[in-house]
Amino acid sequence: MNESTLQLASNLGQRLKDNGWKLTCAESCTGGGIGYAITSVSGSSAWFERGFITYSDEAKQQVLGVDNSMLIVEGAVSAKVVEQMASGALKAADADLAIAVSGIAGPDGGSPEKPVGTVWFGFATADRVESLHQRFMGDRHQIRSQSIEVALQKALQLVS
Repeated sequence: MNESTLQLASNLGQRLKDNGWKLTCAESCTGGGIGYAITSVSGSSAWFERGFITYSDEAKQQVLGVDNSMLIVEGAVSAKVVEQMASGALKAADADLAIAVSGIAGPDGGSPEKPVGTVWFGFATADRVESLHQRFMGDRHQIRSQSIEVALQKALQLVS
């Protein structure tokens, strides 16, 4: 993890702590990288209790309550699915803010409609759910690293 990611996680943690908020995450393509960044900050247990790695469609359904028909129609890498992932994580963790991410980190799995580097982010609070789409360039590691940074940056904006 690079220094800027650690600094983002630290800044996010301070804002969450200042607001008295708890954070959770539901990760697919990042495979726990967001949780790793968050828990790299000393004292993160004050604002982070749990996260979910839901790599398979089945896990997204069982753990986060993602609708199977949504997975079939939209695909796991879509706005509607990450929004459901974020909402499900928020509820399951009894948190104040949830981050969800699903994407195609490659080198396989891309298609003309959803090429490698396509990543969707979902963010949920008690009164708001939104999604964000990004297209990253690079290898698997670079795409995952960029995804973690964007997730932390957007979460920081939401609590600021």
